[in-house]
Amino acid sequence: MNAIPNPIPARHKNVNRAEVCDQNFVEFVQNWSGSPHHAPQADEAVLPGSLCTARDFLALFESQLVSRHLDLMARVLRVKNKVFYTIGSSGHEGNAMVARLTRHTDPAFLHYRSGAFMAERFRKLPGTDGRKLDPIMDSALSFAASKDDPASGGRHKVWGSKPLWVLPQTSTIASHLPKALGTAVAIEQARRLAHALPVPEDSIAICSFGDASANHATAQTAFNAAAWTAYQKLPAPVLFVCEDNGIGISVKTPNDWIRASFGGRRDLDYFYADGLDLAEGYEQVARAVHHCRTTRRPTFLHLRTTRIMGHAGTDFEIEWRSVEELVAVESTDPLLRSAAIALESGLYTKESLLAQYEEVRKKCFAAAEEADRRPKLDRLDDVMAPLAPYTPDKVRAEAQRADYAIKRAAVFGADKLPETLPPRHLAIQINNALHDLFCKYPEALLFGEDVAQKGGVYTVTKGLHKAFKNARVFNTLLDETMILGLAQGYANMGLLPVPEIQYLAYFHNACDQIRGEAASLQFFSNNQYKNPMLVRIAGLGYQRGFGGHFHNDNSIAALRDIPGIVVGCASRGDDAATMLRTLAALAKVDGRVAIFLEPIALYMTKDLYEAGDGQWLTSYPPPDQAMPLGEGRVYEEGADDLVVFTYGNGVPMSLRAAREIEKKLGWKVRTVDLRWLVPLNESFIAEQAKNAKRILVVDEGRHSAGVGEGVITAIVEAGHGATPLRRVVGADTYTPLAGAAFLVLPGDADIVAAAEALR
Repeated sequence: MNAIPNPIPARHKNVNRAEVCDQNFVEFVQNWSGSPHHAPQADEAVLPGSLCTARDFLALFESQLVSRHLDLMARVLRVKNKVFYTIGSSGHEGNAMVARLTRHTDPAFLHYRSGAFMAERFRKLPGTDGRKLDPIMDSALSFAASKDDPASGGRHKVWGSKPLWVLPQTSTIASHLPKALGTAVAIEQARRLAHALPVPEDSIAICSFGDASANHATAQTAFNAAAWTAYQKLPAPVLFVCEDNGIGISVKTPNDWIRASFGGRRDLDYFYADGLDLAEGYEQVARAVHHCRTTRRPTFLHLRTTRIMGHAGTDFEIEWRSVEELVAVESTDPLLRSAAIALESGLYTKESLLAQYEEVRKKCFAAAEEADRRPKLDRLDDVMAPLAPYTPDKVRAEAQRADYAIKRAAVFGADKLPETLPPRHLAIQINNALHDLFCKYPEALLFGEDVAQKGGVYTVTKGLHKAFKNARVFNTLLDETMILGLAQGYANMGLLPVPEIQYLAYFHNACDQIRGEAASLQFFSNNQYKNPMLVRIAGLGYQRGFGGHFHNDNSIAALRDIPGIVVGCASRGDDAATMLRTLAALAKVDGRVAIFLEPIALYMTKDLYEAGDGQWLTSYPPPDQAMPLGEGRVYEEGADDLVVFTYGNGVPMSLRAAREIEKKLGWKVRTVDLRWLVPLNESFIAEQAKNAKRILVVDEGRHSAGVGEGVITAIVEAGHGATPLRRVVGADTYTPLAGAAFLVLPGDADIVAAAEALR
């Protein structure tokens, strides 16, 4: 192929590398001096010896041109405030081969440099529901943040499409790899459950990322889990596509690092393909795709790419890279090689090639100008509409649905239904509720560390594995990131995942799988994709004999800060059962990410006031009873001398303190169990505060980051700020071991003392 001539012309010192790359292509075509072959027929090789046919090449080259001109258009129109995204795909256009050689029903989780992949995948499905799919117009709408953007409704520039099975990603710092693997595992597991998949049974999951992202801990956990799965001869048809351009923003990848790191990994099958050359790379990509689809093994495709025009429009590479280096990189532009193939094959003349180049440019700018005229999001309600959908009547009906009596009788025993048995403690009633949910939802899966044969660290899942077998209740590797990645994959395939995070402290290791991935999917896909799941997390403090920070974590703020999720926290067994039914219904009906926070210290609690009183045991509610979202529980309704707002461990503590306060001060005390921590029911809180003479907020979270701030805000904003009020909260510290733990957590005596201070 023709090389960029030396010495370096003055124009190559231009700060605007987009202009340079654009002109490079034009000059390359104009100066091409090779001899064209006789143009091949559609099904003939584009060049001798290539698996890529003329038909393949023509489509791929057009997709490359579309991607390139979208990048060039974005750079020009960004300065005019008509485009709001300039991370481009230039240099990565070879990923169009991956799109052509896979199916539009292969779920795809894409790197942000996937313009050519998207343009090519659009060919797989020309239209749907009467709407013509147009990669240029659809991309332009996304670049312009228009409400008409079919991917995100103007919320973000994402590569996504519901009909094309491209699940939108907002960042590609490896956070999408666990859920891509989870989707691959789910495709196979669904068959074992006789679950109807939304995609063909031989589908594969595609996941693309950069060479720099391959080093991220989240990427490594996905690679490890994929190999761990394959090592056990369990199918996991995921195609990891590492688009290796040799640089991460400004940090260069060591020479040949990806090949050295991944070329010999056991149970992660390695393939290399030249993404800069369609004629050469096509067969290499085809081999990787075929291997993944037929062997059902995790496959690593090392796709050679380059990066031209910088990381984004704001990355002026000439400020930190030499002109000579930039020119050398730009000489590897894959569009130059594609232009050479186009001319050498005889499929194009110089004139026809430049004409098509300009025609695609014209279409991209025309689409961008049209997108700029389309409406934008200008109302907060519209922005937030897909974040947390809630249909109360449907959720209530689903939560109360109890049409599975035969299955219940088979699992529990007709004469041992839990609602007919004596009152039991929290752990037993959660266990009964999980058995019930698994009778109700044959698509439900429970998984995590130690949850199967052992029944969990606290035996909360005891018996589920025996009742529902290994296909539905199973142990995972010790990796919370992958547990939540699996949950997203199962949800993508229409299953109802119920993952367990063994301790709240362990959730923090994997928080972004909920915050950045699962909880954001409905928002950034405009409610087209959902991640319904019911995540069980054991946590909070007050454990005796098994202490320390990791087993007494009261960092609830990490959950309360995640947009769109629902968090329930039950302090007693009957509440746990009815809450779980509603959480499952929220996931099933509205696609919500639902979190059930279980107070470990209350699992086995039987007594309330004194040993042997059994007053914290509860009867099991029949399966047609469910707790409405946001509904609290009130003890001593109408007692207004002091109102105590609390949750979790704070409930029995506050009830014991209330008895002492009445003895000491003669006050009637009302205790309000919030039960729902996200979202807080502000109207319920305001109503309970309305007639209060004094208010205490008992919050086992930390002083600076708990639930109490939200409760107090709701009280003040409702106009009750003049009511005397105090907080009883945990200290701003980690929880120490043994008896010292109770120095940093609020206790019964602290509540009584706070009440006395309100006299």
